Amino acid sequence: MRKIAHWSYFVLSSLISIYCIKPVTAEQTATLTIVVKNIRHQKGDVCFRIYAGEKGFPMSDKSEVQSGCAKITGNTVVKKFTGLKHGTYAVAIVDDQNGDRKLNTDFFGIPKEGFGISKNPTVSVQTGTPKFRDASFVVNKNTSINIVMKYSLDP
Repeated sequence: MRKIAHWSYFVLSSLISIYCIKPVTAEQTATLTIVVKNIRHQKGDVCFRIYAGEKGFPMSDKSEVQSGCAKITGNTVVKKFTGLKHGTYAVAIVDDQNGDRKLNTDFFGIPKEGFGISKNPTVSVQTGTPKFRDASFVVNKNTSINIVMKYSLDP
């Protein structure tokens, strides 16, 4: 009888322990697919920078979350980024014709290469460089965005 009592305490304590354990779940990540349209050149790369905040956006390569380049093979390029945490992001792209992985500008800061920003905001002398808040979007599970490549400032 005593063995049964010990056994029932063991079973009861085991069940309580199992009930109290919180399941460990891996943090869910997302995939961002970026479709770039209106590419004029058939050589070079389109380079991407993904930012999770306004620091460094859109010019600095020091604060991006992920980056990468894709070979240009037509007037549209598609690039997928995986492993992103769910959240708010913005993307800057460059039609990198000289292989230096950055946007080349003239003396006045006007781009000499094609460029693009998520949400395709107006980029002109009057508006200046877009802010993170104007280009940001929410990334959940599987998100896809379109960016139109620009080769000059907007009027």
